[in-house]
Amino acid sequence: MRALTTLAAGLFTATTALAQTQELTVYAPDYFVSEWGPGRKIEELFEARCDCDLVFVPGNLLPRLLLEGENTRADAVIGLNTDVTKRARESGLFAPHTVDLSALTLPIDWTDDVFLPFNYGHTAFVYDTTRIDTPPQSFAELLDAPDDLKLVIQDPRSSISGLALVLWVQAVYGDEAQTAWEQLAPKILTVTKGWSESYGLFTDGEADMVLSYTTSPAYHIIAEDDRTKKAAIFPEGHYFMVELAAKVATTDQPELADQFMEFILSEDFQSMIATGNWSIPAALPRDKWPEGFRELDLPETALFYSEDEAAALRDEAIEAWRRALSQ
Repeated sequence: MRALTTLAAGLFTATTALAQTQELTVYAPDYFVSEWGPGRKIEELFEARCDCDLVFVPGNLLPRLLLEGENTRADAVIGLNTDVTKRARESGLFAPHTVDLSALTLPIDWTDDVFLPFNYGHTAFVYDTTRIDTPPQSFAELLDAPDDLKLVIQDPRSSISGLALVLWVQAVYGDEAQTAWEQLAPKILTVTKGWSESYGLFTDGEADMVLSYTTSPAYHIIAEDDRTKKAAIFPEGHYFMVELAAKVATTDQPELADQFMEFILSEDFQSMIATGNWSIPAALPRDKWPEGFRELDLPETALFYSEDEAAALRDEAIEAWRRALSQ
């Protein structure tokens, strides 16, 4: 009888402790919580700090939040990007963070008190040195390249990298963007829905160049000891993208959400993001990047639209792309 009483007491204590464990729900893109994404490591590191349960919920981030509105179960989100922040901000679903931004090492000034950067990168065309001896040395050279150069890109209506590309072309060519697309169109082997499909075609040898990021070669260097993949760097500049986190205004775990936001700029988080998300950490000096990242060719000029500019140009940039490729 005493043993049964002791067992019951133990079960009650364990159940009570479990019930008292705080849970933080963070919405994130699918890639973020995949087996090759950074989610698992972030969960492990943060739970060691917070004595809580961090639960990542994958999915199509902003559309889901807009659909759920104030009834969302999210306490925070991670994986938004600078091309959608205007729509996100205007939803009223996000609260200001209280994080000190002085640790940021972005190539642009960042003062936003709602959306917190955790990594960044530049859109680029990645090529294989075993297929291309002399890559285009500028955007102009890419447009003038022979039409048998095979490119794969992503659809700007379904892919953040595809959207970045049309905004990149818009930033470089302005009113002549459609003309630039008409020159590029014969070289485009296919347009995929997302980045993974494009990059798979490239690594399978189906294309000479792929729309990706300046950081993509770091994966091949570090994970595969392969230095045959490089980003073509253009003097016109490269479109700059920042990935962001934000606190949800309706969270019932505000202190835990604040702790998570602070954690994002910690050295623990930033030190694993390079090889966890294959992007450049937002708050880590270059001398602390992994060796493979310090080998990368990076552009001197970052092209960046504010959220108002990106929102205003989005439809125009996509339409120039669509018209040119439908001819």
